[in-house]
Amino acid sequence: MLLSPCLRRVLPPSRSLASSLGSGRRFLLPSPLSGRSAAGGAPSFPPAPRRDGTHSAKEPVEPLNTAQAARDFIYTLHAGERKSLLQELQSFESMARAQEEMEIMPPSSAQRRYVFLHSAIPFVGFGFLDNAIMIVAGTQIELSIGVIFGISTMAAAALGNLVSDVAGLGLAGYVEALASRLGLPSPDLNPKQADMWQTRLSSQLGKVIGVTIGCILGMFPLLFFKTEEEEKPEESKN
Repeated sequence: MLLSPCLRRVLPPSRSLASSLGSGRRFLLPSPLSGRSAAGGAPSFPPAPRRDGTHSAKEPVEPLNTAQAARDFIYTLHAGERKSLLQELQSFESMARAQEEMEIMPPSSAQRRYVFLHSAIPFVGFGFLDNAIMIVAGTQIELSIGVIFGISTMAAAALGNLVSDVAGLGLAGYVEALASRLGLPSPDLNPKQADMWQTRLSSQLGKVIGVTIGCILGMFPLLFFKTEEEEKPEESKN
């Protein structure tokens, strides 16, 4: 789940939620050049596809540093989203131009802590779901398919990880929606502060610590599994 360079200029780094479980989203639509009429008229844009659920299909994310990549990203947005993005871009660029000659102080310790927290919370959910689903699915695969086909424990764990990744494609959107309902607004940073290395470092550290805590919490299914020592007395009784 990396933040595209162009989006990093538009949104604070802590807004990116994509990462570790495939949080990037992008739909490819035809280029507007392909929609131009032979007479050179205005381009015709195909209607944006609507999909069910809260999360879009997962596809490889390309950096938005080319015209084609930026055009593809724009086509994933609805009319209201394009309007809001345009307003924010114009506001952001006007602020950036006004601050080019100004000496901007780095973000304060309180601001860096808030960026850290804002980035960490969603990734706690990502790590939790990833590990919990992998453990449960891997164990069930080992006890069912593994017994039938004689696959190893590592093969069962790999298949459990596959199930966890596939589940993450659909559950990532719900994690993002739940994190947004916590009421944490975006960090109050100006454009220069949002692009400083201190802010990026705080955001990345928040993601790393968040997913680490989530993965540790996601190991809770192991508490319900019996060890070999506990299973031997039951087998001897039977």
